[in-house]
Amino acid sequence: MKIKNYKFETVENFKYLEVILNEDNNNQVDLRERIKNANKTYFMLQKFFKNRNISKKLKLRLKNTVIEKALTCASETWTLKKRDRKQLNVF
Repeated sequence: MKIKNYKFETVENFKYLEVILNEDNNNQVDLRERIKNANKTYFMLQKFFKNRNISKKLKLRLKNTVIEKALTCASETWTLKKRDRKQLNVF
């Protein structure tokens, strides 16, 4: 695509404001990436979650503030299907 003197490349998907967008407006790529990042975050904090000296209340608070935010950031723009909801229910 060319506009005035600028030539733009057509791409299959791209990341904008931490959201992966694609030509089909399908959020599966973004959803998979977010689940992968939430899993990474969980496993980085696993030592903390297994520590018996830390209260369950604090662990739940950490899960809700760190892991779920990593998973659902910008989710207000998503159109979810049944399979998407199933994937998100893992957490």
